[in-house]
Amino acid sequence: MMESYTMKQDKNRQSPQRLHRRMSACIVFLFAFCLLIVGRLFWLQVIQGADLTRRADNQTEMDRELQSPRGSILDRNGKVLAISEMAKSLYADPTMIKRTPAEVAKILAPYLRINEAEITERLSRDTAFVWLDRTMDADKYEALKAVIDKEKLQGLRFVDENHRYYPNGSLAAQLIGFVGTEDKGLSGIEMVLDDEIRGGVQQLRITTDRNAVPIFDSALEKVLPDKERTARLTIDETLQFAVEQNLDTIMTRHKPTGAAIIIMDPKTGEILAMGSRPTFNLNEYGKGNVEQYKNRAVINLYEPGSTFKPIVAASALDAGKWRLDQVYHDQGFIDVDDRTIHNWDNEGNGNVTLKEILKFSINTGMAKIAMTAGADTLITYAKRFGFGEPTGIELPGEGEGILFNAKDMTPINEATMGIGQSIAVTPLQMVQAFGAIANKGHMMKPFVVKEIDNPDGTIYKKTEPQEVGQPVSEATATAISQILAEEVSSGGGQNAHIAGYRFGGKTGTAQRLNAAGTGYAEGQYISSFIGFGPIENPQYVVLIVVDNPSGIYYGAQVAAPIFKELMTDIIRFKGIPPSQSVEGTPKSLQAVGPTKPTYTIPPVERTAQGVRLPSFMGWDSREVNDWLNSANLGFVPHGTGRAISQSPVAGSYALPGSDVTVTFSR
Repeated sequence: MMESYTMKQDKNRQSPQRLHRRMSACIVFLFAFCLLIVGRLFWLQVIQGADLTRRADNQTEMDRELQSPRGSILDRNGKVLAISEMAKSLYADPTMIKRTPAEVAKILAPYLRINEAEITERLSRDTAFVWLDRTMDADKYEALKAVIDKEKLQGLRFVDENHRYYPNGSLAAQLIGFVGTEDKGLSGIEMVLDDEIRGGVQQLRITTDRNAVPIFDSALEKVLPDKERTARLTIDETLQFAVEQNLDTIMTRHKPTGAAIIIMDPKTGEILAMGSRPTFNLNEYGKGNVEQYKNRAVINLYEPGSTFKPIVAASALDAGKWRLDQVYHDQGFIDVDDRTIHNWDNEGNGNVTLKEILKFSINTGMAKIAMTAGADTLITYAKRFGFGEPTGIELPGEGEGILFNAKDMTPINEATMGIGQSIAVTPLQMVQAFGAIANKGHMMKPFVVKEIDNPDGTIYKKTEPQEVGQPVSEATATAISQILAEEVSSGGGQNAHIAGYRFGGKTGTAQRLNAAGTGYAEGQYISSFIGFGPIENPQYVVLIVVDNPSGIYYGAQVAAPIFKELMTDIIRFKGIPPSQSVEGTPKSLQAVGPTKPTYTIPPVERTAQGVRLPSFMGWDSREVNDWLNSANLGFVPHGTGRAISQSPVAGSYALPGSDVTVTFSR
């Protein structure tokens, strides 16, 4: 008993010591724990503080770019050709989508511009952001939004972006150009003026919830983007519409590979209209192709054929190498080196002057004039007329053309250059050169940007008309103009004649260069007509180029009628008064007035056998031309004056599209 009590006392004496040890252990543990917490806090707040702050911001904030609207593009009268508007774009966060990518893609595909497979691929990416469609059409957006709400799809979000809109669709498509999804101009004026009219970008940081949905999304609507500069072009929307309609007529009527029309003011160089075919809708530019994007009026190279003859004639006349009254005896052919050049109809015209050579497009006479002028004169004046180098217009891709080096030219090169071969030009170069003839010898630089205006209406930049040379004297230009007026009134360009008005012009039919540019494509032609006027006060230079028409390919039958139709519209639109006789015109250059016919011109009679031909005896060339044109028959005239024979003969039948040869004599 005593022993048990003693042991109990010893145990009680050991309890304070044990308690002290335990307390010490707890204190050490608590100190170590606190030290660990402090160390962890130091690590997180000091060592990793900046990185964690950034990560936290990324989870609760996001940057959003607000693109200022791109500046508008207007025509010369302030009509809108291109404007920016807000549109919805769709993006997805694949990590938030609850359904399989394939299921979601099947639902979205009918409303997006990418196919189901592409949508599936994008939704399968290891990312938190992917675009599905940009700047959607309003109807597509509304329909898709309704489907997303109905299907309760998650991870899909719409944002506002600027969208370029072209009110007139394909009007002047190649000239205006289009804008990509990043608001960057990709062609035409949109590309050339990208720096001047492209909208700025504002960076905004907004708070989002855990699903990256902006908490204050409506706040963005209160932020007004900056306005940008506006570009005003020289284009006249009314004339451009007329050009587009006539290009469509060409494509329907002649089914060519392509076509181009340019209208320029010869006094200022302002391009009033410019169009090409094939074309595309600017609002759906993604559906276009390389050929449709091509601005043929600026880029394409072609041999001008007979439309170049007035340039050669003006050069020889101005250089004193040929005279207006100088006589050339035309046999129908001319031998040059080892080659023979024939007239287009293989017929001779006897003694002719420069007026007849141009008026009836006599190849032999032009070859003789060119060889008489010589290589140095031909090339020097061609350069003075602007050939062989770009005009410098504010449009991309302009061609330079091709000119001989005068030292390398042989007599046959000189002769062929006289008839518009052995030289390659762009349509715009031809318009610039004929502008000089129309403008009393003064050549103006073509331009298409009239001015760029600041947002407050002040002018940022303005283009002033620029004379780039005087290739020929006023006397030479006037003489050639008067001859070309007779070309239209009673020569090879009669299909361009407009009753009551005097326009000058020249038809052209040239073989088409092959794709390699090393020769001619068999059976393919370039049909063209270039005209200007009214002669008393030239306001317009118009070039029509038709590339490889089907069936009839002569410029007189293909392009000249289009000039007449187009200029008739312009006369009506602009209220141009009828022409008056020009005082002081040399008698040798005045057109002979019409005489009263002693015969009746019958209507066109079409039968199953073809078109029944009347007797053309006594008719003048204009009357024959008008009748055959209305009958859709080609016209091959010989000589001048009144008809004395014809083939096929009167009473026979001619198939539509075939040629009728008529010989005239004074």
